[in-house]
Amino acid sequence: MIDFLRGPVVHLESEYVVLDVQGVGYRVFCPNPYAFAKVDGPVTIFIHYQTREDATLLFGFPTREEQRLFRKLIEVSGIGPRVALGILTGGTPDQLISAIYQENITFLIKLPGIGKKTAQRMILDLKDKLEGLGNIPIQTGLFAVNQDTEDGVLPWQEARDGLKALGYTESELDRAWLSLKQEGAESETVDVLMKRALKLLYVAR
Repeated sequence: MIDFLRGPVVHLESEYVVLDVQGVGYRVFCPNPYAFAKVDGPVTIFIHYQTREDATLLFGFPTREEQRLFRKLIEVSGIGPRVALGILTGGTPDQLISAIYQENITFLIKLPGIGKKTAQRMILDLKDKLEGLGNIPIQTGLFAVNQDTEDGVLPWQEARDGLKALGYTESELDRAWLSLKQEGAESETVDVLMKRALKLLYVAR
C-alpha cells in the first residue's frame, strides 16, 4: 500500500500529474493538478491506492486531511473516486465539512456529480464521521451559500478563496478573473471556475 509519494512534478494534465519518484513516473489523479504548477522542487502527495480488475489507480492530495476526507466520501453510496475528486475540486475541506454539518443542501448540490439525493446521503452518512477533520466551528454558518448570484461573483469568490489558499496573489487572481469574464465564464460553477483559472494561471507562469 502506498501512503504518499515524494518527488518533482514532471508533467501536468487537467486531471492528473506525473510525479518522478527516483526515476519512476507515477500518474496521480488530483482534485486540482495545476495547483502544483507553482511548486519548485519535490512535492509530497498523499495517496489513495485503488486496484480494479482492469487498472491500478493512484489518487493524490496535497494534505493528509484531504486524503482522509476523500476516503470518507467514497464510503457514501453513489460516490466513486472520480466524483469524490470533483467534490474536493468544488470546495475546501472546511467548506465541505461545514456544509455537511449544517445540512447545507444548497451548497452540496452545486458540487459536480452531486444531486439532491446524493447530498442527503452525504449528510446522513458523514455527519457523525468527520470528527477531527476541519478547522472551523461547525455552527458559524461561515460557508452558507445563497443560490442567487450576480454576474458569477459568488462562485468566483469561493473559487478565489481556494486559489488564494494555494498561494496565488491578488493580482494574479484579478487577471485570471478578467480573462474568465472575457470568455463568458461568469455563470460557471465553482469547480469549473477553479479549473479554468488554474489553467490560465499555469500558462501565465
